[in-house]
Amino acid sequence: MKLRLFSKLLALSLISTAVYADDDRFKDVQITSQQLTPTTYMFIGSGGNIGVSAGADGILIIDDQFAPLADKISQSLNKIQPGQPKYVINTHYHGDHTGGNAHFGEQGIIFAHHNVLKRLSAKQDTPKAALPVVTYSEDVAIHFNNDTLTLKHMGSGHTDGDSVVFWKNDNVIHMGDLFFKDRFPYVDLNGGGSVIGYRDNVSKVLSLIDKQTQIIPGHGSLATQDDLLKFKHMLDENILWMEKELTEGKTLAQVQASGVPEKWKDWSWGFITEKKWIDTLYKDLKPR
Repeated sequence: MKLRLFSKLLALSLISTAVYADDDRFKDVQITSQQLTPTTYMFIGSGGNIGVSAGADGILIIDDQFAPLADKISQSLNKIQPGQPKYVINTHYHGDHTGGNAHFGEQGIIFAHHNVLKRLSAKQDTPKAALPVVTYSEDVAIHFNNDTLTLKHMGSGHTDGDSVVFWKNDNVIHMGDLFFKDRFPYVDLNGGGSVIGYRDNVSKVLSLIDKQTQIIPGHGSLATQDDLLKFKHMLDENILWMEKELTEGKTLAQVQASGVPEKWKDWSWGFITEKKWIDTLYKDLKPR
């Protein structure tokens, strides 16, 4: 009996420690907002950038960062307009974009591609409120705040459930993690991602925007068509470089030793270092 009681107390202690550690990690995070149009905003905090539509029809958000930040996000939304979001859009399933689902899904309706529901449902600890309610295979349009927001599934790229969101009238796009501004991207090969698919999806987006389009990247500051074009050039050149290394029969160790072309070395960052980017390119592009 004493052993079982001790085990329970230990488990509760570990859970509490994990919760406090999580809270401590995010306690100093500030949610900052940038107004793009009279009804459109970009929120930056910790995790994926949030897109916001706020107006006469209410509030819609695109992605919701980590769970411990939900209250801070709500407070920032209330500075713009009172009320909870009516709609929540998930650009993909990763926790730094869907962590707030359980909070915002209590009152809002969550939209996402079918594969986002599939992957979130596969996690046994995902609350029902955190799961998408409306899913789609290709495109869906939401008519909201005097604009039309088109949720477009792009095919395998960052994951197998990526969506980008276009504001028709405001000429704004939220790209989710199909765009890491001035950084090597994360291609989730275990989540259905594809290096070539990622590059091709960026090309598709470039064909749909213009120089006036304001781009909300998954990570990084507000961007332009030129920024996305630079990102596309990086992808093209790194893919061609890796394909050449593979054609010459080089091992992963040899490629790591030489590193990426010098002009792209400063795109390495904390999560996707040069080494991790090379690992991804090598693994996905190597002939099977």
